Amino acid sequence: MNFNIDLTGEFVAFFVLAVCAIVGAVLALNFTKVVHMAISLAFTFISLAGLYVVLDAEFVAFVQVLLYVGAITILMIFGIMMTKHQGEGQEPTRPLLETLAAIGCLCLLGILIFAIRDADFPTEVGNLPADSTREIGKLLFTQMAIPFELVSVLLTVAFIGAIALAKKEEDPQ
Repeated sequence: MNFNIDLTGEFVAFFVLAVCAIVGAVLALNFTKVVHMAISLAFTFISLAGLYVVLDAEFVAFVQVLLYVGAITILMIFGIMMTKHQGEGQEPTRPLLETLAAIGCLCLLGILIFAIRDADFPTEVGNLPADSTREIGKLLFTQMAIPFELVSVLLTVAFIGAIALAKKEEDPQ
């Protein structure tokens, strides 16, 4: 295995943003207050947008910021304000489950490192179009129209399911 890494500015930025995204995600899972969860989730989304910029995907970064950081975070805050979310205290600790989850995460990390180190990535990237937004739009409305519509239906069904689950939790019966 070859573990030589060129320490360029791009690599350092990628590493810092990746760590920020992971820390934000872990904090979102571990916070008990919903507002703190939403803020840490927004931190993760911003870090992901930075990763997209580092990877020369500016359009995806723009969409990430526009949709996730803006709309979903605001939607989350409205949801928090409209529901009667109250702190229900601390959940009981589950040391066995947490230990098993940590072992599973370490195994997954090892598998990912092994798979990435053995993967053959192409060194030459084809010529990127000058106007990538136009090319993405053409691709979405020609070759990827059906998967695009299926994803929108899936997201709508997931949204309706989330509302149904939230309404069900409010009923005391």
